Amino acid sequence: MPRAKNKVASHKRRKRILDQAKGYVGARSKVYTTAKNAVEKGLTHAYKDRKQKKRVYRNLWITRINAAARMNGTSYSKLIGALHTKGIDINRKTLADLAYNNIEAFNEIAKAATN
Repeated sequence: MPRAKNKVASHKRRKRILDQAKGYVGARSKVYTTAKNAVEKGLTHAYKDRKQKKRVYRNLWITRINAAARMNGTSYSKLIGALHTKGIDINRKTLADLAYNNIEAFNEIAKAATN
C-alpha cells in the first residue's frame, strides 16, 4: 500500500504561512521554515501590541487632559478628583478630545468641577 502524504492539506498549510509572510524581506518570505518563524513572531507582537495600544492611548489622553487642566490653573489629578466629587461622569477619551479640539467646552467642564 502506498504511503499517504496528504499533499493537499500540507500544501495549503504551507501556502497560508507564505501568504502571511508576504512583504517580508529575503528568505523570510520565500523559505517555509524561516517564514513560519517570522510569522509566528509577528503574530506574537501583534497580540501583545493590541494590548499595549490601549495603554499608549490612555497615556496620551492623560497627557492632553493634564496640559489643558494646567491652563486652567489645576492639575490632572485634582481635576479628575473634582469631577468624581461633583458626580460629573465623563471618560478620559472624551475629555481629552474636548481638550484637543474644543478648549472652550473643556474650560467650562473644568470650571464646573473646580467650583
